[in-house]
Amino acid sequence: MKPKNCLIFGASGFIGRNLIRKLTQNNYKVTAVTRNYHQKAYLLKTQANPGYLDIVEPSIFDENSLRNIIKKADICLNCIGILNEKDKINTFENIHIKFPALLSKLCNENNVKQFIHISALGIEKAKDSLYAKTKLSGENYIKENFKSATILRPSVIFGYDDAFSTHLMSLLNVLPIFPLYYSGKTLFTPIHISNFVEIIYQVIAKDINSTIIECVGPEEISFKDILVRLLKLIDKKRLLLPLPLIIAKLFAIFFQLFPKPLLTLDQLKLLKYNNVISKKHTTNFELEIPSYANFDIEVEKYCYMWKKSGQFSQNKFKNKN
Repeated sequence: MKPKNCLIFGASGFIGRNLIRKLTQNNYKVTAVTRNYHQKAYLLKTQANPGYLDIVEPSIFDENSLRNIIKKADICLNCIGILNEKDKINTFENIHIKFPALLSKLCNENNVKQFIHISALGIEKAKDSLYAKTKLSGENYIKENFKSATILRPSVIFGYDDAFSTHLMSLLNVLPIFPLYYSGKTLFTPIHISNFVEIIYQVIAKDINSTIIECVGPEEISFKDILVRLLKLIDKKRLLLPLPLIIAKLFAIFFQLFPKPLLTLDQLKLLKYNNVISKKHTTNFELEIPSYANFDIEVEKYCYMWKKSGQFSQNKFKNKN
């Protein structure tokens, strides 16, 4: 049987790279879309066996170039998203609304069998966040353009080379005092990248359509508890200091001036809301696709990079007495 062709937008990102490995290992052919072929292609080529991966570099807002690759696809997955606006092109409106709307329309016109969109958990509550509002608006356009689309809303995704745990450990490694926004009470349900790509694979393999799936890990953890666990894993002691909101806003205004912002005002708004299941939509557990990876155990596998003795802090390098 000819393998199905999965078209992945955002293929060079954290989710995309792991998804390529999962799908090609299970006999799916992948067409990976990247906006920077010369910089990303060498890495993507390591994710799959020869013959199972094609890499293309279309303009994501050029209908003709998109149509040419979409018409060859059986399944389309949109993993493109941004946490902060970078320039006049990489805006929330363009990336979270206009592109998903265009992509879902073209997929419908070209009879793509399955359309899967990666959104985010908690966006229905965070109505004062531009990130959340544009994510939700993008979902609405998708449901209008591609009636049977499946939308995945993951909580924070962690794993080696992520933008969550590694970012926090990098900050905890250098900052003697770490600010606690909203007293660190915001709840998260972190899901490991291996569990999340398994959910995506099962959605494809079982042909699950026309639904919103909230994708969460096995436990709820407060932001403060996450920091405490990370500090323990990297053998550091830091003062975790609750900040009044007005001071937190001033920090965010300053941090968002950086080329890679440590925090933005919009992200500060998001931190007000718990990142847990809403009980309004199906979860991965209800679909019998459980996530089981433990936060501490998984982070311990790569946290040595932030320890004083580096890789030699790993158990396998310790002397046995």
